Amino acid sequence: MRADEDNLYREQLPNVGSLIRDGGRKLCRPSTVTNKFPILKWLPRYRLEYIVQDFIAGFTVGLTTIPQAIAYGVVAGLEPQYGLYSAFMGCFTYIVFGSCKDVTIATTAIMALMVNQYATISPDYAVLVCFLAGCIVLLLGLLNMGVLVRFISIPVITGFTMAAATTIGSAQINNIVGLTSPSNDLLPAWKNFFTHLTSIRLWDALLGVSSLVFLLLMTRVKDIKWGNRIFWKYLGLSRNALAVIFGTFLAYILSRDGNQPFRVTGNITAGVPPFRLPPFSTTVDGEYVSFGEMISTVGASLGSIPLISILEIVAISKAFSKGKIVDASQEMVALGMCNIMGSFVLSMPVTGSFTRTAVNNASGVKTPLGGAVTGALVLMALAFLTQTFYFIPKCTLAAIIIAAMISLVELHKIKDMWKSKKKDLFPFVVTVITCMFWSLEYGILCGIAANMVYILYSSARPHVDIKLEKINGHEVSVVDVKQKLDYASAEYLKEKVVRFLNHQNGETQLVVIRGEEINSIDYTVAMNIVSMKGDLEALNCGMICWNWNIASAGVVCRLNNELRPIFKFDLSLEEVVAGHFDSPSNTASTVTIDA
Repeated sequence: MRADEDNLYREQLPNVGSLIRDGGRKLCRPSTVTNKFPILKWLPRYRLEYIVQDFIAGFTVGLTTIPQAIAYGVVAGLEPQYGLYSAFMGCFTYIVFGSCKDVTIATTAIMALMVNQYATISPDYAVLVCFLAGCIVLLLGLLNMGVLVRFISIPVITGFTMAAATTIGSAQINNIVGLTSPSNDLLPAWKNFFTHLTSIRLWDALLGVSSLVFLLLMTRVKDIKWGNRIFWKYLGLSRNALAVIFGTFLAYILSRDGNQPFRVTGNITAGVPPFRLPPFSTTVDGEYVSFGEMISTVGASLGSIPLISILEIVAISKAFSKGKIVDASQEMVALGMCNIMGSFVLSMPVTGSFTRTAVNNASGVKTPLGGAVTGALVLMALAFLTQTFYFIPKCTLAAIIIAAMISLVELHKIKDMWKSKKKDLFPFVVTVITCMFWSLEYGILCGIAANMVYILYSSARPHVDIKLEKINGHEVSVVDVKQKLDYASAEYLKEKVVRFLNHQNGETQLVVIRGEEINSIDYTVAMNIVSMKGDLEALNCGMICWNWNIASAGVVCRLNNELRPIFKFDLSLEEVVAGHFDSPSNTASTVTIDA
């Protein structure tokens, strides 16, 4: 019997040799290669009828991407062409490594805002961060660390997105009425707006506000019931391009007499960017800046930018997966490669774009090959249309940005959190406030920390019910633990049981700890179980652990062999209590082991 008990309570360690062999076999399987290069899965099954749908979707996304890319280049504090440089390489790279047909890779307003603080020093900073962020994301993806995104809750993500959207939209409130602002931060932007109301340029304000109203109304065009529904759908999807075309045409016509009524984008460097290594040093105001100094300037962004980019692409992939399982790690590999390859063509950090992905999905894209059309369209714009971009009014670009940001402010989620669980508003509010009034990088970390407080608190104070029952004529305290125990909750369980017994004034003769839901414990919990047994003996009270998981019981038994008799299995509560009081040695009902 003793040998059987030893085998029963022996710790089950993983077989390292088997793990290595299984891992080696997995690496050698063809499925491993196809999982890392999803193009090998869908390309052999590609049908000719998909070409038309992919072309239409890619072209439609391109019409949305070009004006947004120019606008986000401005948000980043760079020349407009850098937005276009960031808008094509990701499209091509994702075709090979991406696993979701709808996802479109390019720079986003949030990415642009996060690089603004150092991109204004030199564009080389943005390009270097693109490369380093890509390396970090790729490494995490190859290590299958996609599970990390599960530790960031929806309230934190919602708070971050809303704060970023509010900050970005506020930064454009000056541009939409023709004002210049010395800062893109929330409060300085609004202060500049209200202190310069008399300087508002009438033509810019009229065009900017009209463009914003037009863009917001066009989001509803797809709901028109009469006429050709397909026509209305694609008309609505082309709203950004239509706004830019109209604004550019108006600025060009009104400037023919030599007077320009609008603040326009100005010269955009023509041509495709050179393919070269990202800059590992730079020159600022004639002074050489080393790689280490550049990293020091970037600081916490090297951690926050990869984190945010991962969150965006994984969230977007899941939103458009349509019942399919999203491999978060593979999406990280794809995103990492998109950023690494993009850095060779002067791109700033990129990630999945919700707006353009929604357009891609609504346009009926069939495969990731639609990204090739989008990328080609951006390259054509760089090669042939940069002179036209000179006349794009800044107020029009501001309207496009503000309209995109309005869609990210999801107020209904606040209402949902209030209805479902009001406590979740705490990490949401912490994230919003710190992101808006401190920085996006540290704001999301504060939100995660606030969320972790709940997890740690829940872990440290598990749900424990203690009931006093009369069983077989004896006063028995039945302790029901509703979740697993770990080191954080070890002291809490002991304190709660001992405090309960002290309030009973010695009436309780036995404590039974039910363990059906205790699926694992650690060394600290085991030590507290041993200590609690001694405390209860001092109170002239016995202790039994009833129906515990074998693995959990084994941790205590390996620590102290003398406690094996307190674990009872395969008996009813009445039988356990009767066995305890009928046997002076408390060993009448020992562990039952199937023969």
